[in-house]
Amino acid sequence: MHIQHDRTVPPRSGSAERGVTVSAFGALRRYRGALAGTTARVVGLSGLAGLLMTAAIFALSWPLFTHMRNERIRYHQLEDPYLHQHTDLVQVALWTLPLFLVLLGAGGAVLQTACSQAVAARARQPPLEDDPSPAEARARRRSVFAVYALRGLIVWPLPLLTGIVADRYTGDHLDTPLPLERDSLAFELVDDSPLAALGVALLLRLALTLAPAAAADGLGPGAALRRSWSLMWTRTGLVRVLALALPLAALITGVLVLVTNLALPLRPLVRSLVEQATGNFFAAYYAGILAPVIVGILVAAAVTLPLAFTAFAALHDRLTSSRTSLRRAGSSTSS
Repeated sequence: MHIQHDRTVPPRSGSAERGVTVSAFGALRRYRGALAGTTARVVGLSGLAGLLMTAAIFALSWPLFTHMRNERIRYHQLEDPYLHQHTDLVQVALWTLPLFLVLLGAGGAVLQTACSQAVAARARQPPLEDDPSPAEARARRRSVFAVYALRGLIVWPLPLLTGIVADRYTGDHLDTPLPLERDSLAFELVDDSPLAALGVALLLRLALTLAPAAAADGLGPGAALRRSWSLMWTRTGLVRVLALALPLAALITGVLVLVTNLALPLRPLVRSLVEQATGNFFAAYYAGILAPVIVGILVAAAVTLPLAFTAFAALHDRLTSSRTSLRRAGSSTSS
């Protein structure tokens, strides 16, 4: 994305939070054309790739849908109700989930880099350096993508493994006698451990929130994670990250739920089209379930992610500048 540099001095009055808001909305407004174009390309290409991947997964899962259809016919002939098991489809979804995470990470890396570039371009008064070269921009996108991968590996294995272990020892599917005596202290600790692990994971995720913005600013993946961690555990870092992350999370969730509900009329339409084309009720049923969800994700991404990425880039820039100023002030005082 090419940024036309702006030489207007941004306002410096007001609170720190207002400064972040002014910087974020100023970058969004000044470079709205470039950011809108990047967002449209990223969301459009990601949506197309996601639809192709979903179609391929449906094709690979066709033996499962065929088995469901045959079982439904058999139970109908026996005049018994048929309640299909979706366990195999859930396993297919879990095995293919990394493909969609890679797709989301690639799109997010491109958009995060563009938003961070817009914030950085607006902050140069006058411009101290040119826009990153195409090779440097690609390197930054790779760094952001690596940050997403590393952050996921740091944050989510603990709650997943804890949940698996807890289910093995306290799950409702277990017969008596249980591996752990029910209502004992050990049973309660293991049973509650996934909730505690999820709390730790959310805290880690919060501490690494600014890592993609740091990577888009030119740091390597490891340095970006360390930068986010160090900025988080400052006197005001946690409060300011929370003050920004919580409203943005509520906004993203609200837009996703709203658009998904508005797109619910697509469900019977897609179900009817797929069933007419394939003759398989179950494939049509799951396609109908996915249709409004896909629309909700794409619209929510297009509407909210540029704002979120730009806001976190502005917050990263502000916290980094504040820490640099404090260090310089300390050095001047000591000397």
